[in-house]
Amino acid sequence: MNGNFDEGLQYVNQLENSTDNKHLTFANGAASHLYQLKGNIAQSDQKYALAMKYLAKMPDSNEKTELHSYLLNFRGLAEWKRHNYSKALTNYQEGIKLSTKIGDIIQVIKFKGNIALLNESVGNYQLSIKILKQNDIFLDKNQNLYGSEQYQNAKSNLYTNLGNSYEGFYMKNRDKAYLLDSAEYYYKKAITYSEKFIDNKITSKLSLGNVYLMKSDYQNAEKIYFDIALYAKQNNDQFYYQIANYNLGDLYYSTKKYDKALVFLKKVDSISQKNKLLDDSYFRSNYIQAKIYNIKNEPELAYKHSKIYLDSYEKYEGNLRDQTLEVNYKLGVADLSEEMLTIQEKYRYDVFWNKALKIFYVVLVVGIVFFLIKNIRDKNKAHKKMNALIEEFKANLEKKEQEQILVQPVENVELEDEIHAKKENVNLSIDEAKENKIVEKLLALEEKLEYLNADFTLAYAAKKIKTNTTYLSYVVNKRFGKSFGEYTNELKINYVINQMITNHLYRKYSTQAIAESVGFKNAVSFAKSFRKRTGVSPAQFANNI
Repeated sequence: MNGNFDEGLQYVNQLENSTDNKHLTFANGAASHLYQLKGNIAQSDQKYALAMKYLAKMPDSNEKTELHSYLLNFRGLAEWKRHNYSKALTNYQEGIKLSTKIGDIIQVIKFKGNIALLNESVGNYQLSIKILKQNDIFLDKNQNLYGSEQYQNAKSNLYTNLGNSYEGFYMKNRDKAYLLDSAEYYYKKAITYSEKFIDNKITSKLSLGNVYLMKSDYQNAEKIYFDIALYAKQNNDQFYYQIANYNLGDLYYSTKKYDKALVFLKKVDSISQKNKLLDDSYFRSNYIQAKIYNIKNEPELAYKHSKIYLDSYEKYEGNLRDQTLEVNYKLGVADLSEEMLTIQEKYRYDVFWNKALKIFYVVLVVGIVFFLIKNIRDKNKAHKKMNALIEEFKANLEKKEQEQILVQPVENVELEDEIHAKKENVNLSIDEAKENKIVEKLLALEEKLEYLNADFTLAYAAKKIKTNTTYLSYVVNKRFGKSFGEYTNELKINYVINQMITNHLYRKYSTQAIAESVGFKNAVSFAKSFRKRTGVSPAQFANNI
């Protein structure tokens, strides 16, 4: 499962010769996961159904429970690969219950790691990082439970996921370069642990190459991409060969070596069409080619590739439209489409009137324009309807908030204290050892979930830490880049998001009940903070999950 999927299926086939239901359950469960990794969804579903059939024939025992948890993990991974996050989460939650019931610590760690991936998928990178780091500590403490290779594999997966979380966090906070450094650090650790796990190693190396590219370290990025392209070609791995060629094309485009970039991007198109791998790298390849031909002032080719990009994007977007948690993946794609439309518009008439079959192309363009206009109008209608609901909801919130402010003047006192503390912070300076001690004590309070207390104010925290409010405010502002109030609000909202994702009962609570559970004094201020963090109300977020 960590490299040669076909070889994995050979072992599955041998295991399927058994007449033992235990063997047949595991064989079909493993086959289900392997076929999903190969992109064969129909075979994956068929094998999973067979696995469950053989499981039902087994007598109740710890062995049956253990096997059931394995199947749930395989199924959760399959649903995650398909971007069905809600279904994946249901499998992981059920799997944790079964694994906990029989004390299978290794499997519990796997499930928690996968829930961290779900957090990452919905943009909760800090929560994902926190869970993964806890798993890392737990893994080391329980190393004796693992075989040597099993432990190496677990570490390899964990560090790859940590690298992904830091990289995703950086993409949303590009001013924080240290996040990219952390991603690089964990990708390198993942590679160290992946010597025997080819798929893990290639995935981590590709990601490390992307980090180098973002850091403008073109030499190291180029070396990694060429290494992967060579490996993929030698092993006839079309998937990684296509990605490596796209990355090289992207690199040479970034360094303005346009002719060199086109060589690799054309390879992507050729591989894609030959193997029907019309994925993200294929239509992004056409996006870059359209830009290059625009720069080179070659209108026919610029138009051709912009059209391929738009057509591919429409199909790709259609598959993702119903997946509301795919916001992070689709972030920024709209801007790329707009740029392609600009190029297409710029050269439309130059291309058409130079063609012999003018009428054919005119009809084609009218069809494309009609489709785009209809699509834009449909989207605008949907946005207007949603905006109207949001505005109505905001108006109600503001009205209630005004009423709340009249009866709760105490909250403003803390705000004034923070403003006063900020003014004092301007010229304040304390030694690093003292800063570290304050941060250490603050993190200890965070670990104990003290911030859920309604009385967790700047003064309260300072008293707990045994420092003064000025020093505490200064350290929080310096280390976390925000005021104490913003810091505590973020902790509370992140806690709620994590609970909503991992606890189905929590999603049924009223907004007032959730607000009180994390120490907000009223539901209005909680809802406002939640919407600011997620872009939707708590109820909408729960419904999406």
